[in-house]
Amino acid sequence: SRKISDDRERQRLKKILSKLEIPASMGLIVRTAGEGASRGSFIDDFQALMGAWSEIQRVSSEKQAPCCLYEEPGLVERVVRDWMDEDVDRIVIDSREKYEKIRDIAARISRKARSRITLYEGELPVFEHYDVERQLEEAFRRKVNLKSGGYIVFDETEALIAVDVNTGRHKGKGSQEDAIFEVNTEAVEEVARQLRLRNIGGLVLLDLIDMKSRKHQSHVFRTMKTALKRDRARANVLPISELGIMEMTRQRVEESILSSMYVDCPYCRGRGNVKSPLGMSVDVQRQISAIMRRQRKDSGVLELQVVVHPTVMDRLRREDEAVLLDLQERFEGRLAFKSDPAKHVEYFSINNALTGEVLYSSIEKQ
Repeated sequence: SRKISDDRERQRLKKILSKLEIPASMGLIVRTAGEGASRGSFIDDFQALMGAWSEIQRVSSEKQAPCCLYEEPGLVERVVRDWMDEDVDRIVIDSREKYEKIRDIAARISRKARSRITLYEGELPVFEHYDVERQLEEAFRRKVNLKSGGYIVFDETEALIAVDVNTGRHKGKGSQEDAIFEVNTEAVEEVARQLRLRNIGGLVLLDLIDMKSRKHQSHVFRTMKTALKRDRARANVLPISELGIMEMTRQRVEESILSSMYVDCPYCRGRGNVKSPLGMSVDVQRQISAIMRRQRKDSGVLELQVVVHPTVMDRLRREDEAVLLDLQERFEGRLAFKSDPAKHVEYFSINNALTGEVLYSSIEKQ
């Protein structure tokens, strides 16, 4: 792959491939994902590809066309094929049917890989038994607590991922500088894990707690680089800036878990907040004033009915009644209000009380 630009890495990969027993009629291409992979990974991948090719040749010689020679395996099989490497101690499966099938697939990789497939037959669901449910829930939380008492906060936006590090309850046994160093070190390790867990890609900005010591800054930077070595996705991280920001990019591998499992809230439209009763009251008053100013000359005494959410109605009744009475007097109109709990908190409409004509509706502006 031309995306593997480091000359030393390219030479290392060529050296590994030169020692593989490749048939004369074949050649190999190292994809970008091969950057940094071990020699054993290439051997296992090569053997798996040769096994698949042998199976294709066997099927093509035994069956008549048209027939299926090869198809992409299912989800479970792909997990074993793509993710089973030296870092995986074992794969636990709670289905005997899948267990036998996966063992056969793993056997194509190596005998050792086959022995790492285990069958779970406990009474509790397998995710609950291994505490996977809690970790899955953690992947969707904005705030992630650290063992030291500190915490990190993830904010996923269209342009970038912002991660904020806080000391929280962490006190530390030494100086404040040592406590900050401990939290930052733990934080970068957890951030590297969360990036994998959440499948986050793109630009990531990590706002660390300010460290005065250059030695501490260098150590935290090296810790992050070491933690990212476990990541299959390519990542590039820069040293900590003068503002205490660590910038990095991570290869996008499909969409993030948050994007695939959640949609924007239909109520707040993904903003995470809605207008306050005060803000809504100001909008209502402004529109009432505009309509009365526009129509008082043509209609004589204008009677308006204003429909709002109950929380906005409460604000109008308790704190803004005098302002509304002043509007009536100034523009020689009459105002009637109606609350509707079925409406959005940011919705309001102003209608002609006599004809029912809708003069203004906030829904049209949204």
